[in-house]
Amino acid sequence: MPDLSFETQHPAPVCGVDEAGRGPWAGPVVAAAVVLDMADIPAGLDDSKKLGAARRAALCIQIKARARWGVGVASVEEIDALNILRANDLAMRRAVAGLGAAFALVDGNRIPPDFPLPARAIVKGDALSLSIAAASIIAKETRDDIMRELAHAYPGYGWETNAGYGVAAHRAALQTLGVTPHHRRSFRPIHKMLYEENNITP
Repeated sequence: MPDLSFETQHPAPVCGVDEAGRGPWAGPVVAAAVVLDMADIPAGLDDSKKLGAARRAALCIQIKARARWGVGVASVEEIDALNILRANDLAMRRAVAGLGAAFALVDGNRIPPDFPLPARAIVKGDALSLSIAAASIIAKETRDDIMRELAHAYPGYGWETNAGYGVAAHRAALQTLGVTPHHRRSFRPIHKMLYEENNITP
């Protein structure tokens, strides 16, 4: 279970930072940053990947009510223009902007360039740091909400359940329904459909 051992090693207030949506073929990438109230941490807070959907949604509501938090989004257009890694960095910088943290614990093995505050990268941080775990929950819930909204506008791709990942049903829908404005054209499967199979130069 994650704890506060990393938070206590750095000057307060410390925020945890995590992202959701680097791998999907469609939709934005979303980052979240959370400064927990150390005296009022929701019970059962854990890495979002270890939580069921209902529990994760409930914890997201509790975190937002009890903590300071921010969300940063990088659009599909930014992903295609910058590449997914740089777009993810941009979302993380947007998430911490205005949060008032003194230090950041960032999930992963690197700190985004030009990050606006001192930071430490923690591999598998969402399983080790409560602040990063909280950020992982908000990032995932926010992105899932976005993809559910997009699923209403673009039915048939299953985004309400697959969140834009390249699962079989999504691949099949691409063959029958085609590519939408919310697909990442820089990603190999989408690029291949749009350009290579039709011998078109982007």
